[in-house]
Amino acid sequence: MITMPELREHYRFTDEDAELLLSLQPLAREHVEQFSQEFYDYLYGLPDTAAILNKANRVHLRQMHNDWFLALFTGIYDNHYLNHLTRIGHAHVKVGLNIHFVNAAMNQIRHFLLNLIDDHYHDREQRRLLREAVEKILDMNLDVMGSSYREEEMKKVFLSRKIESFLITATERFTYGLNLVLVLALVAVSISVVCLFAWDIMHIFQGDVEKGILSALGELLILWMMIELMDSEIKNLKGGKFSILVFIGVIIVAMIREILISTLRHDDLTTQGFLAGTLLILGVVYYLVSIAQKNQTKA
Repeated sequence: MITMPELREHYRFTDEDAELLLSLQPLAREHVEQFSQEFYDYLYGLPDTAAILNKANRVHLRQMHNDWFLALFTGIYDNHYLNHLTRIGHAHVKVGLNIHFVNAAMNQIRHFLLNLIDDHYHDREQRRLLREAVEKILDMNLDVMGSSYREEEMKKVFLSRKIESFLITATERFTYGLNLVLVLALVAVSISVVCLFAWDIMHIFQGDVEKGILSALGELLILWMMIELMDSEIKNLKGGKFSILVFIGVIIVAMIREILISTLRHDDLTTQGFLAGTLLILGVVYYLVSIAQKNQTKA
């Protein structure tokens, strides 16, 4: 874990910066209530942070935030101060506050302090030095608080990052290999369908025209289905997105072929009506999914 001297060195936070912040202490005390009001107005304006600030802990949290605000200007920034910031970060993690809101809240505080300096210090050089000191101490605070979230992520590691990285990479490669096998299998099935199509064409020339035409049409539908599946898998191998429409379309094609075969077998009207109804439902599902995907793309 980093120490306060190391943190100060990394951010080039000097004793002069500490003295500049100490000189802001009277101004900070004078405007602490204004800070508290504006800060909590901001927090209550966000549903995620407002849910944490319930009535039971509202007064206590407000006092803690005021104490933290005033601690920015004590001029003493040692390991005790570092431990205090670490506890604050752990408290944020414990209540489930997303680090995004920690960053956003710190941005609001930054603007409040910089505007406060601009309003009360008219010397350009002095204003610049004070602003730089405030920027440094806020960045240091944010760094330490953010480290609590990184520590929490490290606790979720099952074995070690190297082993987990190896397992994830190996799994990704295995999945990629399975996709390649699937593409090759689709190619083999497609070749078989072409052979069946040729066999059905032979039936036409042998005099069984009706059976040959309907069977050949069914094989063409299957072939189209194979082409769509292979195209989808190739796009997936290239990093494309999974498209549920392709698989719904495949089911629709399979259902059309079943209807053709049912007609060829001269099935009863109940069976054919059931197949037609199923095809209608699939068509409605395909239409609804296509609309949903278009709306998602536009958004």
